[in-house]
Amino acid sequence: MATQIFVNLPVKNLDKSVTFFTALGFKFNPQFTNEKAACMIVSDDIYVMLLVESFFKTFTPNPISDAKKSTEVLLCLSSESRKKVDELVGKAITAGASTPNKPQDHGFMYQHGFQDLDGHLWEIMYMDMSAVPADLGATA
Repeated sequence: MATQIFVNLPVKNLDKSVTFFTALGFKFNPQFTNEKAACMIVSDDIYVMLLVESFFKTFTPNPISDAKKSTEVLLCLSSESRKKVDELVGKAITAGASTPNKPQDHGFMYQHGFQDLDGHLWEIMYMDMSAVPADLGATA
């Protein structure tokens, strides 16, 4: 069995967050969705648990970061093409997101992102593996 990842994110309004991510084309697993949490399916092995803040607090003794004021994490998802990157970011903007940065083209990699309704940063990137410089690892 492959390792699965469940990213847990606090949200202020679960219904609005579900509506937002549904507008981007994501589906939710009803088996793990209720009034406290929603399980967003990213792929067969990647899930994002959107947890209302009061429920999220039961998992940590630390205060919840205000993602609109400080960066807690950058979530990066790959995409199948540059066009799909732009389409997803466009859907996010239409659904109420903002874009803190302009698209970046590194030749072999194209990326753009958005800040969701709760301030979480999502990077969407396309990488052309055939165009990755052979010496990229030496400069990183």
